[in-house]
Amino acid sequence: MLSTMQDVPLTVSRILHHGMTIHGASSHVTTWTGGPEPERRSFAEVGGRATRLANALRDELGVGADERVATLMWNNAEHVEAYLAIPSMGAILHTLNLRLPPEQLVWIVNHAADRVVLVNGSLLPLLAPLLPHLPTVEHVVVSGPGDRALLAGGPLADASTRVRVHEYEELIAGRPTTFDWPELDERTAAAMCYTSGTTGDPKGVVYSHRSIYLHSMQVNMTESMGLSDRDTTLIVVPQFHVNAWGLPHATFMTGVNMLMPDRFLQPGPLAEMIERERPTHAAAVPSIWQGLLAEVTARPRDLTSMARVTIGGSACPPSLMEAYDKLGVRLCHAWGMTETSPLGTMSNPPAGLTADEEWPYRITQGRFPAGVEARLAGPSGDFLPWDGESAGELEVRGPWIAGAYYGGAGGEPIKPEDKFSPDGWLRTGDVGVISPDGFLTLTDRAKDVIKSGGEWISSVELENALMAHPEVAEAAVVAVPDEKWGERPLATIVLRDGASPDYAALKEFLAGKIAKWQLPERWAVVPVVPKTSVGKFDKKVIRRQYADGELDVTRV
Repeated sequence: MLSTMQDVPLTVSRILHHGMTIHGASSHVTTWTGGPEPERRSFAEVGGRATRLANALRDELGVGADERVATLMWNNAEHVEAYLAIPSMGAILHTLNLRLPPEQLVWIVNHAADRVVLVNGSLLPLLAPLLPHLPTVEHVVVSGPGDRALLAGGPLADASTRVRVHEYEELIAGRPTTFDWPELDERTAAAMCYTSGTTGDPKGVVYSHRSIYLHSMQVNMTESMGLSDRDTTLIVVPQFHVNAWGLPHATFMTGVNMLMPDRFLQPGPLAEMIERERPTHAAAVPSIWQGLLAEVTARPRDLTSMARVTIGGSACPPSLMEAYDKLGVRLCHAWGMTETSPLGTMSNPPAGLTADEEWPYRITQGRFPAGVEARLAGPSGDFLPWDGESAGELEVRGPWIAGAYYGGAGGEPIKPEDKFSPDGWLRTGDVGVISPDGFLTLTDRAKDVIKSGGEWISSVELENALMAHPEVAEAAVVAVPDEKWGERPLATIVLRDGASPDYAALKEFLAGKIAKWQLPERWAVVPVVPKTSVGKFDKKVIRRQYADGELDVTRV
């Protein structure tokens, strides 16, 4: 028996129409774009401009169904307009990570066969030298201030004869504010992101209209971020990082006011934005909140409007949560990855607990929402119980979880055995335990676990314990070769201003929290922990620095 329900496709165009009509009075604010005041647009205006952009892409640039339109942009209103327009017209939004090395950007654009690139003018120095190496790119659309002369003459002459340059505002000016949005199959491609390529070439993940719609609904649920049109969210997590964790589409779905920082991501400007615009929620990786904490410690600011913060991308040190608790800001752990759209878990504790009882839940990665199934695979391939003790590699599946990688234009989807199980589950590469009530605690990445004398040492546990020390600003722990034990931990630390290294004292500090045999013997002070393009600790760089003798290592 079939149901009697209407079969209405779940598409981005429906999010666009709903947001610009039902929530047309909600606002998008970009701070600061160069003027004395932030730029403000209503959702009705954003939706209208997105519609004009779709008309311009189709009529002026000839963009058709399934063609890739790339964005090389900061978090701002024009980028949100692209988020809505490109998928809705049947094309595919491809966000480019502006922090990747140039050679990786070239590889990604060519692999995706992008035909159009939307770029902020401030990023032209990054894009212009790449154009001669991007044969599929025919159009560049520039938004905001920047040196347009970089796109013509000199070594770019060959590219400039092939590539037409357009001004964003001129391109959309006078275009119709209506569009005959196609009735797309909800399973067709809507957007794509590439993994950061820390090992091997980056891998393309293609999101469907259906997956974006369902993921947006989950982001808005109470057990997730639980936002409404009474809220304003400060979206610091880049729009090129897993679609800003799904927030632009999710907020347009429910009318949550958006506050975006454009290129002003430093702690000082962020503190000013929070104090002036009073967001109730924010989202960013731990390094952003560590920098902001240092800023407001040195120059106190009022952050109390920001009652809730979603923090993910890498493990949040418990000491950072405690510091923000004292400021009246509650950090909520989330876990996800490019392949999971990215929402995988959120650490909202169960109801009815005291603050002390909540704490063990808050420092987990969180509980799996409806739509994400999980299991733990043991070293021998068996599946482990959810008992909070049995550690294995996390595997997940669900309607917004990738089942393959993009194989390139005309290529078949790719399903590497190390990334997907024979029955189709995503192998995340994360090692952890799951409690009986579904809370995930990650102990490490599979590639970062320290295998010492046949036992595992969690680098994350050591890092969190070290960052609880008042003189340690950041800490990253990696495995290094050891003749006796196979591998042992190397602790690299960034000291706070005025502190001096006392490794014996640090070991003593750890001794009450970590088993004695797990304590590091090798230590090094570094000016900064190297990070990937999305703000995670780049441990392969630390391992290379150690192997090349670039670190001043002390044994204690």
